[in-house]
Amino acid sequence: MSKHKSGKIFVSACLALPGVALSQDAPKQLEEVVVSASRSEQRRFDAPAAVNAVTVDPFRSTSPMVNLSELLSAVPGLQVRDRQNYAQDLQLSVRGFGTRSTFGVRGVRILIDGIPATMPDGQGQVSSASLTSAQRIEVLRGPLAQLYGNAAGGVVQVFTKDPPTTAEGRYVGASAGGGSYNQKQFDVSAGAGNERFGGLFDLSRFSTDGYRDHSAASRTQFNAKLIGKPSSDTTITGVMNVFNQPLAQDPLGLTHAGFSQNPRQVDPSAILFDTRKRIEQQQAGIVLEHRFSSQDTVNARVYGGTRQVFQTLALNGGAVVGGVTTSAGGVVDLDRSFGGVGLNWTHRTKIGGMPLNWTVGLEADTLLEHRRGFVNNAGTPGDLRRNEDDRARDTDVFGQVEWSFAPDWQILAGIRASRVTFVYDDHYFGDGQNDSGRTEFHNTSPSMGLVWHANDRLNFYGNLGTGFETPTLAESAYRAAGTGPNFNLQPSTSHQAEVGLKALAGKHTIDAALFVAKSDNEIVPLSTVNGRTIFQNVDNVRRRGAELSVKSDWGRVSTTLAYTWLDARFMQAYVNAVSGPVASGNRLPGVPANSLFMDVAYRPDEALTLGAEMRVESRAYVDDINSDAAPGYAVVNLRAGREFKSSVGKWYVFGRVDNIFDRLYAGSVIVNESNKRFFEPAAGRRLFVGVRSVF
Repeated sequence: MSKHKSGKIFVSACLALPGVALSQDAPKQLEEVVVSASRSEQRRFDAPAAVNAVTVDPFRSTSPMVNLSELLSAVPGLQVRDRQNYAQDLQLSVRGFGTRSTFGVRGVRILIDGIPATMPDGQGQVSSASLTSAQRIEVLRGPLAQLYGNAAGGVVQVFTKDPPTTAEGRYVGASAGGGSYNQKQFDVSAGAGNERFGGLFDLSRFSTDGYRDHSAASRTQFNAKLIGKPSSDTTITGVMNVFNQPLAQDPLGLTHAGFSQNPRQVDPSAILFDTRKRIEQQQAGIVLEHRFSSQDTVNARVYGGTRQVFQTLALNGGAVVGGVTTSAGGVVDLDRSFGGVGLNWTHRTKIGGMPLNWTVGLEADTLLEHRRGFVNNAGTPGDLRRNEDDRARDTDVFGQVEWSFAPDWQILAGIRASRVTFVYDDHYFGDGQNDSGRTEFHNTSPSMGLVWHANDRLNFYGNLGTGFETPTLAESAYRAAGTGPNFNLQPSTSHQAEVGLKALAGKHTIDAALFVAKSDNEIVPLSTVNGRTIFQNVDNVRRRGAELSVKSDWGRVSTTLAYTWLDARFMQAYVNAVSGPVASGNRLPGVPANSLFMDVAYRPDEALTLGAEMRVESRAYVDDINSDAAPGYAVVNLRAGREFKSSVGKWYVFGRVDNIFDRLYAGSVIVNESNKRFFEPAAGRRLFVGVRSVF
C-alpha cells in the first residue's frame, strides 16, 4: 500500500480516531481500516499520534461483553479497572490522567456513536456503551486529544456496527451465558436494510450476585441505529440508547487488613446504610453528513438525553451545627437532562501540488441537573439537606489543517477555544444561606503534529499540545470556609509532548512512543468534612513514560504484547488535610509504574480458537502521601471458542476462566479515601460459558 493511498474510509458522527487492532479472537483483517485521527481521513499507520482501535466481534468474542475492561487490555497507556462494583463506573485513565477519579471518568473524553458520554463539566460515563452491538473501540492518547476539548489525557470512542445493506446480510441473533457468582447474560439482536435505508437493534440483560457480599447488580440495555441515504452525497444516521440499572449494591472499599483477611467481605457501614445506586438513562441523536463536492463535506449532529440517579452513601449526612448544614446528605437524588449540537466543515485542496485538508467547526453542549440530598436513615431518605439546580455549558470553536508539504512529510496543526460555564441555583434555605452563584472558565488549546514517512513500512512522528481539564460540578460543590460552591477552584492545564514510531517488520507490527506532560492547577483533595470532599489546586505535576505494542502473526498462532512505563509524580510539596503533608517526588495514587499485557491465540482451524492472557502490574499507591500501596500482581486467563454452522445459521460456543491461579489482588484502589477503605478486591478464579447464534 502506498503512503497516501486510502482504502475504506469511515467518518463518524463526531469524526473518529485512527487505528486498527484485531479483537482477541477475530479472524485476520486483510484491509487496514482508514479512520480519522485528527478530523481528516488517513491510515492509522500514517497518523502523527499514539492511537489504537480494537475491532469488536460480538459473535466470536470469548467474554460476556459487559465491561470495556474485557476488550482494551492490549492498548498501552490505557488502564481500565473492573472494580467488581456496578454502583461505580469503571476506572478509566490514559497516561495517568483520570486515575484520581473516585467515580465516573475524569480526564478522558468519552464518545459513543459520536454522542458525548462526557458532560460539559468533564465528568464521563462508559457503562452506557453497548458492547454487544459494537464494531470498534478507538483510543487516542496524548496532545492531539486536546482537539476534542475538556479532556487532558485522551479520547475513547465506541462505535456501533452499521446495518446490513443487502438482503443476504439480514440477520437475527441471540446469545445466553452464565458463570461464577450467578452471572447471567442474555442478548437478542436483528438487522436489515438496503443501499438506501437500514437499521439494527440490540437488547441485552446482565445480572450477578457479585463476587463480594452486598454487590449484586442487574442492568438492561437497548441500542438502536438507523442509517438513511437519500442520495449518494447524503447520509443520515440516527442512534438511540436506553440504559436501565435498577439495582447495583455498593460494597465499598476495604482497609488493607480487611482486604488481606477476607476480600469478599464488606465494611459494616455498607450494610448499615444499605449503600446502592439506581440509574436510568435515555439518549438519542441524529448525525447528518453531506458531501457538496469532492472537496467539501459537512457533518452536523444534534443529541439529547436524560439520566436519573438515586444513590445511598455510607454516611448519615444529617449534621447541622449552629444552624448551618455541614453535610449535603447521605442520599443523593439526581435528575439530569443533557444535549448538544455540533457542526464542522472539511475542505480538501492542494498547495504546490501536495494535498492540504482543513476543518473548522463548533460544538455546544449543555447539562441541567436537579440535585437533592437527604439524611440517610438506614438506607431510607430522611430530612432534606440539599436542593439545587445546577447547569454546565460549553461552547467550543476549533480549526485544524493537515498538509503533506513534501512527498514523505505531513504536518498537522490545530487550535480549539473553549468556554465552560457553571451556574448554581440554591433552593435549600434550611441553613439560612443562599449559595447560588456562577463561574466561567476559558481556555485556548493549540496542538501540532509532524510525521515522516521514512518508507512504506516505517513512520516517525512527534506532536505537542496544551490542554485543560475543568473541575466537575461535584468537585466544585463545596468550599473550605462557609457554605456553597468553591468558585476559587481553577481548571488544570497541561503541556504535553510525544514522539513515536510505527513499523511493519515482517510478521510484526510495532508501535512505540515516549511522552511527557506537565500539569499546573492539578485538582487534588484539600479536606473532607462530614463526607464532603473539598478540592484545591496544586502546580507542577509531572507525567512521563514509554509505551510499546507488538502484534505478531505466525500463521495459526498470533501474539500480542503491550507494555507501559509511567512515572507520575507531584514535583511540588503541598498539604492534603485528609492524609497529611505531601512531599515533592511522591507518586500519584492509583498509577502503577509498570503494566504488561501478553496474549497468545492459537487457531488450529477456522472454527476453533484457544487463547491465554497474562496481565502483570507493579504496585499502586493509594493516597497522595504514599502511605500504603496495592501490591503488584500477575494473573493468567484462559479462553476457548468454537464456531458451528448449520443449514439455517451459525453458532458459537465459548468459555473462559479468569484468574486461573486464584490470585488475591486489588482490581482498583479508591484514592485518598478518608476512611482508609482504599482497596477494591478483584474477583478470584471465575468461570463464564456461553453460546451465540445468528440466523
